[in-house]
Amino acid sequence: MTRDFMGGTPLRKTAWVLIFILLSCAGIAGADTPGSRKLYKWVDSQGVTHYGDHIPPEYAADEQHIINSQGVEIEHRDAQKSAEQIAAEEQKRLAAQDAENRDRNLLNTYVSVQEIERLRDQRLTLLADQIKVTSQFLEILNGRLRKLQKSSLVFKPYSDDPHAQPMPDQVAEDLVRMGNDIRTQEQNLREKNEEEATMRAQFESDISRFKELKGIH
Repeated sequence: MTRDFMGGTPLRKTAWVLIFILLSCAGIAGADTPGSRKLYKWVDSQGVTHYGDHIPPEYAADEQHIINSQGVEIEHRDAQKSAEQIAAEEQKRLAAQDAENRDRNLLNTYVSVQEIERLRDQRLTLLADQIKVTSQFLEILNGRLRKLQKSSLVFKPYSDDPHAQPMPDQVAEDLVRMGNDIRTQEQNLREKNEEEATMRAQFESDISRFKELKGIH
């Protein structure tokens, strides 16, 4: 059998030719042809649009458009988000998650609008009783304060009598303590009233949302 210049049989020669063709095609495919060249498009701080084979470092975080040599956009990269943007998106995501959890809890907790209304009335009644007790206690404290103030008028510095005695330390302490107790109960009453308004609004919102989820008109 005759051997060729490759030192093999005709069958082996054919194999070498095929390998050579495949390697040649792979080399051509990896070459940078005009149609495969990428260009970057970006806008500078003055609003001027630029094109180039790379992005300057000072604009690497800005919005980028990658186009081919035919002017067709093949990729788009959004600008890197600032810390404020990331925080705002996170807050928005958490708000959406809270709304989703609220809807799930409404559907898992209640079976009807009437059930929500019953719970609302129970809690509002309990809170109203607390407000009533606080108001009554505040009236008692104010009554005691008026009596202390009246009794203190016979002492200096409230009395016009030049022979009036200085106010006893115990009376002064009682006046200060009573004033502090009244301010504390007034703050409690304000908080209870605010809690009642918030609770009422929350239940109304829950009822409205429950109707939406259930398709109740």
